[in-house]
Amino acid sequence: MTEIDVDRQGELRERAIRRLKKKRDFHAHLLVYFLVNSSLVLIWAFTGHGFFWPVFPMVAWGIGVVMNAWEVYSSEDFSEDAIAHEVDQLRRH
Repeated sequence: MTEIDVDRQGELRERAIRRLKKKRDFHAHLLVYFLVNSSLVLIWAFTGHGFFWPVFPMVAWGIGVVMNAWEVYSSEDFSEDAIAHEVDQLRRH
């Protein structure tokens, strides 16, 4: 293996570790989301049912969970076409 191949392998390993950490953190975030919101629903249920107020923290926090999932599972690589387009945009300004 050449020095470039070794550097590339090291870079890929570091990227893989970062992605695995993001996935682990996301799964922990998702678990806490479900545990806390389940608790809120139980509190609502045991206090007389009334208006379903847990919907507010569920939706607000849910937006954060969705954005976290987007960050973790969307591709971090850009196509060469997208990069070339952005370079063209920058040259025009």
